[in-house]
Amino acid sequence: MTLKSRTAVVTGSTSGIGLAIARALAKEGANVVINGFGDAAAIEKERAGIEREFGVKAHYSPADMSKGAEIAGMIAEAERDFGSVDILVNNAGIQFVSPIEEFPVEKWDAIIAINLSAAFHATRAAVPGMKRRKWGRIINTASAHALVASPFKSAYVAAKHGIAGLTKTVALEVATDGITVNAIAPGYVWTPLVEKQIPDTAKARGISEEEVKKNVLLAAQPTKEFVTVDEVAALAVFLTSDAARSITGTVLSIDGGWTAA
Repeated sequence: MTLKSRTAVVTGSTSGIGLAIARALAKEGANVVINGFGDAAAIEKERAGIEREFGVKAHYSPADMSKGAEIAGMIAEAERDFGSVDILVNNAGIQFVSPIEEFPVEKWDAIIAINLSAAFHATRAAVPGMKRRKWGRIINTASAHALVASPFKSAYVAAKHGIAGLTKTVALEVATDGITVNAIAPGYVWTPLVEKQIPDTAKARGISEEEVKKNVLLAAQPTKEFVTVDEVAALAVFLTSDAARSITGTVLSIDGGWTAA
C-alpha cells in the first residue's frame, strides 16, 4: 500500500498515539501536518525527523484545538500548502479525573471542546475538499470509554461517547462520496495522557499509584497489558487502505478485550 501524493492532518500529534499515527502514515508515503502543544525544539525535532526518515513533507500547525477558527484555519492552510487534505485524524485529547460534584466547570468545558468539538470543526472544514476529490479517510480517536464508562471521568466519557455518535452520523452523510469515517477505540495505551492521570486517580480512589496501574487500569483489560501506540497506528493505516473502503461508521475496539464482557 502507498499513500504517496496523499496528505494527512493529525491533531494532537506531538506525542503519544497521534505522533505514532503521523509517523506510520508518513512511512506509507503521506505528507503530514502534525499539531499539538509542547516544547518547540522537541516538536521541530519530530517534524524534521519525519521528513528525513520517510522522505515526505511534514509541517507543524500550532492551532489551538479549543478554538474552532484556528482548526478551520489549519485545514485551509494544509489544503493551500499541499493541495488537499485526504486523511484527517482527529486525535487531540485531554483528561481530568474528579468526582462529579467536585468537577471544575472549566475542565468540563475544555475536555468537551478539545476531545469532541475539535473533531466537529476539523471534519466540517475537511469534508468539502474530500467530496470534490471523491476520496477521503476520517479517523477519530475514540476510546473504550466511547462504549463503556468509568467513575470520575464524566467529561471524558461524555466526549468519547459523542465522538462515536459523530463518527456514525458523518459516515452516513458521506457514504456515497468515496469517504469513510471510523473511530478507533483503544483501551489503556501507555502514553503521557495515561501517565499523567495516575496520580489524580490514586487520590480520587484513595489508593497507591501502583495499585491504580494494576487494579484500575489493567484490571479492565483481560490481556493485562497496555495497548501500544504502534498497534493503534497500524489500525489507522489499515483504515486508509483500499482494503478498508467498505468499513465506515464503525467504532473499532483495540482494548485487550476490555469491552468484550
